[in-house]
Amino acid sequence: MATSWIDLVGYVRFRYEIFQQTDRTLRFHLPTGEGRTQRVAVHHVEPDATPAGTGTGEGWILIESAVAGADNVDLRQLLELAGQSVIGGVVIVDGVALFRHAAALADLSLAGFDKPFQLVAARADELEHLLTGADHF
Repeated sequence: MATSWIDLVGYVRFRYEIFQQTDRTLRFHLPTGEGRTQRVAVHHVEPDATPAGTGTGEGWILIESAVAGADNVDLRQLLELAGQSVIGGVVIVDGVALFRHAAALADLSLAGFDKPFQLVAARADELEHLLTGADHF
């Protein structure tokens, strides 16, 4: 059965402490091990906001987690490290380098959500640690 945004919000609320929520975004901290945490955002992208032919009935989710301030890291090294990832990619938004992955809600079950979610958070944390040695995000 396809997952809806409302289902996903309930799933995340039950498992994590949300520190910011809007009708299209959830933001929360996720422990990643060794005393580190990672800020994660999950955005709901409506089907009509996707490029022609890529919309699904429930739309998409965009999972993202900050790596570092774009001016504070070697961007070439960031791209090379991110290129080793099986899922996701790196973007810069408002001066912050983010590790990001998208998935169609219609293709996910609630049980299947945790895997890409954990991978994004873990990879962003790993990149942050490798590039900065810090835990700012």
